[in-house]
Amino acid sequence: MARSSLAQVARVARLGLRAPPVARISSPSFAAASSFSQLAPQLLPSTPIPTIRFISNSPNRKGITPDDKPPAPKDVDIPPVVRTAAEITDDVYHSVADEYMDRLVTHLEGIQDEREDIDVEYSAGVLTVRFGPEIGTYVINKQPPNKQIWLSSPKTGPKRYDYVVLGDGQHEKQDTACGEWLYLRDNSTMTQLFKDELGIDISMPVGSYGE
Repeated sequence: MARSSLAQVARVARLGLRAPPVARISSPSFAAASSFSQLAPQLLPSTPIPTIRFISNSPNRKGITPDDKPPAPKDVDIPPVVRTAAEITDDVYHSVADEYMDRLVTHLEGIQDEREDIDVEYSAGVLTVRFGPEIGTYVINKQPPNKQIWLSSPKTGPKRYDYVVLGDGQHEKQDTACGEWLYLRDNSTMTQLFKDELGIDISMPVGSYGE
């Protein structure tokens, strides 16, 4: 009897030591995460997502990147200076024209003394400058009806020079100004013609009128 009781006690003790099975409880969030991880390869695209760059089109942007350069300034068109013949009387014309012709003759005669290939002749208001057969002869004379000085070049043909006022207020006396004889088609002077065609410098002081 005692042995039977001991056997029952031992069996009860063995049953008590066994832990009851743990019920598996599925968490909704864990289940959803597991399902998404299984479907992710099918839902996500295989190509990488492109990077979006924002570029300003403002004309005033400067130095956004090291390669950027400030915009080049726009070219400003400067209108050409329009020269016109001075409105002078006949007496003023003869005064400034005779003064210029006299100084031109004196200047060219000084060059003639230094060179053997130049012959200068001035008679009856006509200045003739001969440079030999290879160059030819230049003729310069007054034209009172037009208030001009005419020049005939063996290289570029005839040119008519008008007396043009270059500016006022350059003298203390009122209503005085400096002037120059210009070929109005290109605003060139007789000095420029001699330098370009002959390599001779005949630059002289600019004349004046109104005194």
